[in-house]
Amino acid sequence: MNIETKCLHAGYTPKNTEPRVVPIVQSTTYVYDSTDDVAAVFDDPTKSLIYSRFENPTVMAVEEKIAALEGGIGAMCTSSGQAASLCSLLNILQAGDSFISTTTIYGGTVNLFAVTLKKLGIECIFVDPDASEEEIRAAFKPNTKAVFGETIANPALTVFDIEKFAKIAHENNVPLIVDNTFPTPILCRPIEHGADIVIHSTSKYMDGHAVQVGGVIVDAGTFNWANGKFPEFTEPDESYHGIVYTQTYGKAAYIIKARMQLMRDFGCYPSAQSAFYLNLGLETLSIRMKQYCENAKIVSEYLEANDKVESVNYPGLKSNKYHALAEKYLPLGCSGVISFVIKGGRSAAVKFMDSLKLASNEVHVADIRTCVLHPASATHRQLTDEQLVAAGINGGMIRLSVGLENINDILDDLKNAFAALD
Repeated sequence: MNIETKCLHAGYTPKNTEPRVVPIVQSTTYVYDSTDDVAAVFDDPTKSLIYSRFENPTVMAVEEKIAALEGGIGAMCTSSGQAASLCSLLNILQAGDSFISTTTIYGGTVNLFAVTLKKLGIECIFVDPDASEEEIRAAFKPNTKAVFGETIANPALTVFDIEKFAKIAHENNVPLIVDNTFPTPILCRPIEHGADIVIHSTSKYMDGHAVQVGGVIVDAGTFNWANGKFPEFTEPDESYHGIVYTQTYGKAAYIIKARMQLMRDFGCYPSAQSAFYLNLGLETLSIRMKQYCENAKIVSEYLEANDKVESVNYPGLKSNKYHALAEKYLPLGCSGVISFVIKGGRSAAVKFMDSLKLASNEVHVADIRTCVLHPASATHRQLTDEQLVAAGINGGMIRLSVGLENINDILDDLKNAFAALD
């Protein structure tokens, strides 16, 4: 039943039946006119909706918006950013395959790649994000099927050289997958620099209000899946009556296969209500990202001048080793996340954080509210000392996610916490 029909049933005839906001279609199921219609959809799920385990009108409206923002051919939302990372790879990998990832990625993703995928028979080959082209090429194996990196790593804040890794990935006939969570498409569009697949934890800046967890996979529609390395795209899928994805769906083969196979089987799809909240965040995203960047730039400069701070890591600072890459890929700003190391190590970092009043100590980042986290004790707690070093994590490191509060209030809070260290 469309919006107009619903209004008529309610006894009201509107002048304009187009809804002002994305409506919430809170339903698990959809009605068909005949048994033949149902059969046709199960032959090819792109013809209509089947079940809200893997497609829903509200979610699909948000998927279309995010795909447009990133410049992709299509998108698929997931129940979390981790689910997006997992599905983006499982769509092209199976037992016996390998893929390459940079070391400076989110700690939970390191665990997913190094431990869980290993149990499934998939090897992750880690490389330094600053490795030379020769070193990266040397990491490839005959069974390597993808390359993965984060535009701005969480929390190491290294800037991923997208074009360098895209060039090498494409030389080896494999796709480049980029996690673009921190910049969002407002600050960087990886597809324009050669990425083939872009993922997000929408729980962060896209949502912005910390009200729901989610993720998304965006397909650029540019990779040649018929290059001989990916038979699952060019050979019949017996679970869908022998459909050959590259023949039937062309440039959209990747994202449709992800929905028809992985989402069908895993069911890690967000609810209509979650998509509705995410859409509200998207509607203010461009305005919020600008303010995050402005506030973070001021805070990073304050921290850099503070004699109680050992080092500040923010790509927007001219002193940062990734500043040149930031200017190339992130000319509008580097988001609101800063990492810095307090003199005195872990104990000083903990005391400083516990002395903050405005900023909250929480396991989250990229919120409208300023928040802090001690990575070595939280998000990266499962890593070994060697992995912490590889991920760029120091015991005295604090991840500061600068929010949208008045900048003077944010600075006053930091000053008071530093005073508590005397």
